[in-house]
Amino acid sequence: MVKAKQVLGVLLLLGMMLGCKDSPKKESNGKLKVVATTSMLTDLLQQVGGDAIEIQGLMGSGVDPHLYKASEGDVNKLFTADMVFYSGLHLEGKLVEIFEKMEKQHRKTVAVTDVLDKKELLASEYFASNYDPHIWFNIDFWKQITEYTAQKLQEADPKNAVLFAKNSARYLEALEVLEKEIRDIISTLPAEKRILVTAHDAFNYFGEAFGFQVLGLQGISTATEAGVQDVQQLSEFIIKNKVKSIFIETSVPRRTIEALQASVGSKGHQVTIGGSLYSDALGTKGTIEGTYIGMFKYNVNTIVSALK
Repeated sequence: MVKAKQVLGVLLLLGMMLGCKDSPKKESNGKLKVVATTSMLTDLLQQVGGDAIEIQGLMGSGVDPHLYKASEGDVNKLFTADMVFYSGLHLEGKLVEIFEKMEKQHRKTVAVTDVLDKKELLASEYFASNYDPHIWFNIDFWKQITEYTAQKLQEADPKNAVLFAKNSARYLEALEVLEKEIRDIISTLPAEKRILVTAHDAFNYFGEAFGFQVLGLQGISTATEAGVQDVQQLSEFIIKNKVKSIFIETSVPRRTIEALQASVGSKGHQVTIGGSLYSDALGTKGTIEGTYIGMFKYNVNTIVSALK
């Protein structure tokens, strides 16, 4: 009953806001008021927008965007923002209806993955969008999204266009450095050991970019459940390929990987849990892992150390 009332409250608030035709205004301090969905996008907007924008993120550390539902407070944030940035490709599956209604009301919404060439995306027969939405694990894609984000901010706030351009250029340089560092770290791991087994298929772009064979116990969306047969098949693969470690994810319950570890153990073999990876969300705000660059370095160091 309580849950039904909460849903009704969100729908009523959404209806009232959709009925309001006035465009949202900037903050009294003159800054562009921006809302981002995922923690990766929130960090990106902070890097590009800097002090010229007022940024709010909907999803914090450890939050799964596949299953995230908007609260009344979220709806209020979305409809009082000057701009809303979201990933797209159905990553934020339960928010799609809200974004569609906002677009019909000519609210400024930006799906950052719109800038990517769909021919370069990984297809998925199991996911609603038919594309893998975990594009942030391809640094080249993240560079394109950085430039696109800067462009959209410049269009919305021309007086700060030079600042957005400078911030974007500086961040693109940092991403170039990141990619080189990542490749140097991975080069220390023999090619035959580059097998990454995780809770769900969030790392396929990473695997494609850096030469890893990637297997997830769940599908691309965490809304799918891993069955007994999935666990059995993957445990057999681990044994056959002598995989040393498997990994949990901060935004996915660890029980799935623990079940996989137990299955391998029941067959007389051992596999360790090599650590916890950040997949669909960054680390805690204010920490190194709370930034995109810090998260990427942490993940790669964790993977390489555990698989050596």
